[in-house]
Amino acid sequence: MTFYRRNLPHLQRDYKPHFITFVTKNRRVLPDWARQIVFDCCRHDHEKRYNLRVVVVMPDHAHMVLTPLVDEIGRRMFSLPEIMKAIKGTSSHAINRKLDTHEVVWQVESFDHVLRSSESLDAKIDYILQNPVRAGLVNVASEYPWSWRKPIESSYSPAIVPIARP
Repeated sequence: MTFYRRNLPHLQRDYKPHFITFVTKNRRVLPDWARQIVFDCCRHDHEKRYNLRVVVVMPDHAHMVLTPLVDEIGRRMFSLPEIMKAIKGTSSHAINRKLDTHEVVWQVESFDHVLRSSESLDAKIDYILQNPVRAGLVNVASEYPWSWRKPIESSYSPAIVPIARP
């Protein structure tokens, strides 16, 4: 477990999913092309630095649920600050490059919360996926282009497929 503080307290628990929200500076609305950049940056290190469960990039903020992975070289967990620095830094550089500016894109702090049970994990995933619907951006969550959920892994994989007999 790691505790760190900026203005908000932050707690990272090893091998636990974390709900993370990060917001644009002054609630700046990102155009579609910028949301795609952020979306791609959020998914980039999936299965490298973290196990991403879900991500939705809204016009002025993004939600994610991820579990940090172990850095085999450093023999430690990837930290939330370094994960978020990579996502926010890379996306802001790409956005500023396209706009030919040097503006601050993201608020410095992110909100993060350790999810403690499968019920809260399922509830947070549903909350995140329904965010574009609640905001009136789409009628059905699956229509929103900047949303992704890790496919649910099936534990059923029969070695022998039964054959129907007359």
